[in-house]
Amino acid sequence: MSDLSNADPLLQVDDLRVSLPTARGWAHALRGVSWRMERGQTVGLIGESGSGKSLTALALMGLLPERARVSGSITFKGQELVGLPEPQLCQLRGARMAMIFQEPMTALNPLHPIWKQIAEPLRLHQNMSANDARSRALQLLERVQLPRAHERLDAYPHELSGGQRQRVMISIALACSPDLLIADEPTTALDVTVQKEVLALIRQLVQEDGMGLLLISHDLGLMQDQVDRMMVMYGGAVVESAATSELFAHRAHPYTRGLFAARPRLGLVRGTRLTTIPGSVPELMDFPAGCVFADRCSLAVEQCRQTPPQTESIECQHADKTPHVVRCPRWRQP
Repeated sequence: MSDLSNADPLLQVDDLRVSLPTARGWAHALRGVSWRMERGQTVGLIGESGSGKSLTALALMGLLPERARVSGSITFKGQELVGLPEPQLCQLRGARMAMIFQEPMTALNPLHPIWKQIAEPLRLHQNMSANDARSRALQLLERVQLPRAHERLDAYPHELSGGQRQRVMISIALACSPDLLIADEPTTALDVTVQKEVLALIRQLVQEDGMGLLLISHDLGLMQDQVDRMMVMYGGAVVESAATSELFAHRAHPYTRGLFAARPRLGLVRGTRLTTIPGSVPELMDFPAGCVFADRCSLAVEQCRQTPPQTESIECQHADKTPHVVRCPRWRQP
């Protein structure tokens, strides 16, 4: 990967914090998230359920709950998104930045044929006529390799399989050739064969169009094949970030080590119990003052529970110039 550190990034996130109202008060759901994405870069965001991955995506898209409190900065192509009025966000969503949601059956409108749903961003952002938008919808469906695309233009979501619905979602996201594509667990509801097809398709389209991709998943094998860089998220913060090859070769944070150790592996003796991370992700209102992972970490000392960890840089073991950073003062411990 070329060194783009001096170029203007496609996306720059600095100290992003999101608080959500609960019955027990305000919960700090995102806590100082910072990262950047270059044009044409693919970035993976990984972590357990409840770690803040999807909330990060919603914050980027300006789709947070109405009463959410947001601070920090999200700069997209030089434009600040935090605090941007809704009409201006609407001009960006679907046009310059788009999202493939986790479950297409709930994201698609059951009352409209799929061509109208693909045509909507085209008519809204590019002022296309209905006939032109329908023709473009067909081109997009053919591009995402939907079988018998012409026959399915007037089909409704319930008439399609899960893989076919996901291809429709990808068509909608790509309709206006966005600069940033966010894919939130895009293969969760699909079988293994269809998963590979959809992921290969997304990768191909990203490479052809030169857009930035943020891929959210809990699947480490998927990340290894699909992204240039990985961010590990826990408790509303990025706890480790590095080039994908570097992270797979040198895991520093105890949480990252735990995720990798818990992976199913070929060749294990039948009946072998998989390694697990003890405990579970704490509730938002129960986050400790210090490291959120401390109660599940075998390396934690009392200071870990009292003092928030600071970001430290690690000397990369690979030639990739992507920085390797970790938020743990005890990462050097075996």
